[in-house]
Amino acid sequence: MALSRLTSRSNIITRPFSAAFSRLLSTDTTPITIETSLPFTAHLCDPPSRSVESSSQELLSFFRTMALMRRMEIAADSLYKAKLIRGFCHLYDGQEAVAIGMEAAITKKDAIITAYRDHCLFLGRGGSLHEVFSELMGRQAGCSKGKGGSMHFYKKESSFYGGHGIVGAQVPLGCGIAFAQKYNKEEAVTFALYGDGAANQGQLFEALNISALWDLPAILVCENNHYGMGTAEWRASKSSSYYKRGDYVPGLKVSF
Repeated sequence: MALSRLTSRSNIITRPFSAAFSRLLSTDTTPITIETSLPFTAHLCDPPSRSVESSSQELLSFFRTMALMRRMEIAADSLYKAKLIRGFCHLYDGQEAVAIGMEAAITKKDAIITAYRDHCLFLGRGGSLHEVFSELMGRQAGCSKGKGGSMHFYKKESSFYGGHGIVGAQVPLGCGIAFAQKYNKEEAVTFALYGDGAANQGQLFEALNISALWDLPAILVCENNHYGMGTAEWRASKSSSYYKRGDYVPGLKVSF
């Protein structure tokens, strides 16, 4: 009994301090220099510096958004298992840092197109939780009016061109968006995301070739989670150095 009271009092004593410390960090914009834990590996280009300038405020905002994404996906998993989400439901757990890192370096004028793990990327583009869960459960308030479901999120006003269910199909579409950007003389870039399971698709190499030939503003991002659905990458790819796949195209391996 005495110990529980002491613990309770201790929590009361430390809570104002921890809350104040959290507020202090969340508003601190003092520049700090951070070094990445692992070096970049470059192909036909110079690797960027491992030192990055940020602030406590910015880093906490990254963490909060990633935590929000993770909690959203956990909730989606529970709804799917309860049969409140029908059809497919592909989650982004463990890959949140990719979405956050990209958004930190680009603007909403830059376009993103991805495969079917699109919930968190949509959220990073400015989408709301209400739109996410409405779409997952087939409601009209969803980002695709409830007609797309888990794999087909869309937000054109923020240059997010979806989620696509056909493996690798989004890459040539992304290169098409990049062609439009170049044709219209827009100062923007298109990020076409795909997984390691799509890395051996023929259409990917065709799109890569035409992008290099026409010098399109396209960046192909392989989100390598080491499994193409249930197949380990070593069982499907002779080489897992996906950043070198372009051969004549510069590539960069980012590990974290």
